[in-house]
Amino acid sequence: MKKSLSLMFSLLLVLVLALAGCSSDETSTDGETEGNSSAASGNSLLESIIDRGTLKAGINDALPGFGYIGSDGKNSGFDVDFAKAIAAGVLGDATKVEYRPLSATDRFTAVQSGEVDVLIRNTTWTTNRDAEVGLSFAPVTFYDGQGIMAPKDSGITTLEDLEGMTIGVETGTTTELNLADQMAAAGVTYTPATFDNADAVIAAYESGSIDAWTTDKSGLVSRQSTLQDPNAHIILDATLSKEPLAPAVKDGDEKWSDAVTWIVYATIQAEEFGITSTNVDEFLTSENPEIQRLLGVEGNLGEQLGLSNDFAYQVIKQVGNYGEIYDRNLGPDTAFKLERTQNALYSDGGLLYSIPFR
Repeated sequence: MKKSLSLMFSLLLVLVLALAGCSSDETSTDGETEGNSSAASGNSLLESIIDRGTLKAGINDALPGFGYIGSDGKNSGFDVDFAKAIAAGVLGDATKVEYRPLSATDRFTAVQSGEVDVLIRNTTWTTNRDAEVGLSFAPVTFYDGQGIMAPKDSGITTLEDLEGMTIGVETGTTTELNLADQMAAAGVTYTPATFDNADAVIAAYESGSIDAWTTDKSGLVSRQSTLQDPNAHIILDATLSKEPLAPAVKDGDEKWSDAVTWIVYATIQAEEFGITSTNVDEFLTSENPEIQRLLGVEGNLGEQLGLSNDFAYQVIKQVGNYGEIYDRNLGPDTAFKLERTQNALYSDGGLLYSIPFR
């Protein structure tokens, strides 16, 4: 009798374990995105992207100069070019990008869920986003600061002039807290009006239902160009915050994070060396060992990152160095005419500085 019971329990245990295994397999297959599956298996997203042959980039498609749909119907802008640079460095082809337009409120979920491989959408690097939200940031691509726009004929020129007024702000951004902090410090009482997206903020501003609106100064400059009468508005001199904008990936995948990081650095280092998309081939015969390592002529830096040794060459050849990317989208020959200021190389008084390629 005891032997029969023992055999029965043994068979039952085998059956339970088998069912549990099937359930586990079904959950991992059906309930995970590609990015989450890669993380669970211990593989880097970098390998999945290379196997897939395309990069999924989360971007803005309504911010002229940074991320928008051009007259040709294609995604264009400063952030879009950095997505192309990553595709060139990882896949050897800057065109292999699937663009996913994201709002300010859904952008972080898109990274966490694996909907996008990288977020390049005028996103500020902060403590909370690094630690709590679970993002890993690449080097800063644009140093910015929050500002405020008001009608030129309103007489508003300082924060104090906004006493008792209504200021529009997009929800899900760092601008809400920054605005509250700075207005409290200035002793100014105001009414915040929050909106789900930038288009709604601007619509309210142009209709006169809010007195002013706030976002990063680069965003103000960008959006000013789309207003009915751009010259009828001013951007206050006051800067409310530091806004370092940087690409971000999901935390916990150091290999993928390293790849994005060093691709960004490659654009900065190329500008420092004077290497451009038009003259990069001439530098392939350079005797400078730093340039040889950067372009993959010597050494195996790319291989160490899980990339082709000529990854930086592909980035520069197909997309350009940092200065080319900046000037193409934001520089003196564009509608924005943004000065480089802190976004210049450190050697020109700016903040841009690449970690050594060695």
